[in-house]
Amino acid sequence: MSFNRRQLLTASLGSLTFLTSLYSTASAQNNSIIKPRKLKTGSGVGLVSPAGATFRTEDINIVQDAVKALGLIPYLADHILDQYGYLAGKDQDRANDINQFFFDSNIDLILPIRGGWGCSRILPYLDYNLIKNNPKIIVGFSDLTTLLIAIYTQSGLVTFHGPNGLTSWRTKQVNSFKQALFTGKKTSFQNEKDPDDNNRLMQVKNRIQTITPGIARGKIIGGNLSVLSAIIGSPYVPDFSGYVLFIEDVGEDIYRIDRMITHLKVAGILDKLSGFIFGECTNCLPDGGYASLTLKQVLNDHIKPLGIPAWMGAQIGHLEPVLTFPMGVEVEINANNGTINYLEAGVI
Repeated sequence: MSFNRRQLLTASLGSLTFLTSLYSTASAQNNSIIKPRKLKTGSGVGLVSPAGATFRTEDINIVQDAVKALGLIPYLADHILDQYGYLAGKDQDRANDINQFFFDSNIDLILPIRGGWGCSRILPYLDYNLIKNNPKIIVGFSDLTTLLIAIYTQSGLVTFHGPNGLTSWRTKQVNSFKQALFTGKKTSFQNEKDPDDNNRLMQVKNRIQTITPGIARGKIIGGNLSVLSAIIGSPYVPDFSGYVLFIEDVGEDIYRIDRMITHLKVAGILDKLSGFIFGECTNCLPDGGYASLTLKQVLNDHIKPLGIPAWMGAQIGHLEPVLTFPMGVEVEINANNGTINYLEAGVI
């Protein structure tokens, strides 16, 4: 590669203490955002494992095939196949892979192989000054939520909620990925009609449920509720004032969803929002049968009193296709019909 890794590592570790204090008040909160350059044929893609371990070399080969099919050139991180228990290597090594790819002029996009758990552990070891001065596209979902939000908060760089490497890459997902990252056009989002509903008089699948009607504007941010909740109170989240927050989750009992949204509430975050969107909660089941609250009851309890435009049932989460859209830019949402209209693109 085109960089001196010894110099980068020394610089990154030497500046860590300084950066922690320097960025405690984040660039993004001063309305100063940085947009990465859009992709083109031949752009370099840095493949990383910032969270869970990848145990099969074949998985890396599969992701490389997908990257090449997109017309892009894959580069492998030094520690992509490292294993440290359930993690893809030691925290400092996983963070340094990301630092190196932000430093490398050959790389235009950083794409994680998978989620799992572990991104929160590497946040103190990232060089946010380096990231700010070398803006690149970074995309992902699930556990990547904390990485994307931390980078946005600490550097002001627009990040992208979208696929990890080991997702389907079917036509709709690819089209969304290209529209957001190759064209530089403003995007929009609305639940798609399921083909099963084409012969019905009414829509049964992919329905939204309006919590509070209305239209709102604000910068959009969010992702997986579980990992977001775990970093509330840290310097790696924005102030949330005037933001549109979207959240989703997978495999959580309803009482746990209640507990995590309560955490956002008592931390004062919900009161600051201009709008709220709840995506899919895949395999999130009631605990205790009829003794459980429903997900809708939980959201009505916490979100409806806010009086802000809000809905549930957005096709965002652990489901296919995983659509790509920027975080940290201005949107207008309509809770009456469940639409997100981007007022600006995420790339330049």
